[in-house]
Amino acid sequence: MAAKDIGARGLGATVRVRAESDVDEGSLAHLRASLAHLRKKVAAVLDRPGLPPASGEVRVVRAAAHHVELPWSAGAEIRLGNHLVIVHAREASARELADRLADRLRGNTDRVTHRGDATPKAATPPPWRGGPGR
Repeated sequence: MAAKDIGARGLGATVRVRAESDVDEGSLAHLRASLAHLRKKVAAVLDRPGLPPASGEVRVVRAAAHHVELPWSAGAEIRLGNHLVIVHAREASARELADRLADRLRGNTDRVTHRGDATPKAATPPPWRGGPGR
């Protein structure tokens, strides 16, 4: 399986979108066109204000077998500051794959970036430990 770079337009120079499979140039051109939606979705998730700089790679694979129910799969490994966000998705079409991957990427980046917002609160000790109610 050879990885072919299908561009990083709109994602900055640090996040790449790659196709991993043995596809001919005609199929690769079709893949580039159909995954423009994916590049836009990923860029919209990662280019939000307040997020640390992102770097990493999104790999897209289309199964060669015609009997596969969900032939499109993608895996993203994105580093946001000191955090690594890993997302996987499988879908029936490239557009559905882009939507699913963007939703999961947004959820995971939100979870990682807001992790520090939920500082642990000191719990009130129970009454047998000297807390209220004594």
